[in-house]
Amino acid sequence: MKFSPNDNCPCGSLKKYKKCCKSFHDKINFPKTALELMKSRFSAFAVCNSEYIIFTTHPNNCDFTLDLKSWNNDILNFSKNTKFEKLEILEIIDDEIESFVTFKATLFQDKNDISFIEKSRFLKVEGIWKYIDGQFIEEEEK
Repeated sequence: MKFSPNDNCPCGSLKKYKKCCKSFHDKINFPKTALELMKSRFSAFAVCNSEYIIFTTHPNNCDFTLDLKSWNNDILNFSKNTKFEKLEILEIIDDEIESFVTFKATLFQDKNDISFIEKSRFLKVEGIWKYIDGQFIEEEEK
């Protein structure tokens, strides 16, 4: 799917992509908060920007690998076969070095609802936020 800079940003900001997450994806700017990183990662999956997902993943993440070709292909395969319908922010626990963002991602693959709620953990490394891990949460727990 081709994504236009003039389309609304997938992160749900109601801004045009070029005025929102695209500057993060192009590494013109870096997210100042874990929330901005979380939203920009959701957008990166939606626009098939695997390089940004890899760049913003902490080396201690279980998916992190030095086999960049395989990792890149896995991300692109997921992104191309998924409709990223909606992102809802449920809770933010913001701190200087470690922050948490709980969100609901509404996703579909072949008309199957694969939506989930996750509490993501982010660490700031040398001034740049990175996604380290996440915990899936059942709807009732929220």
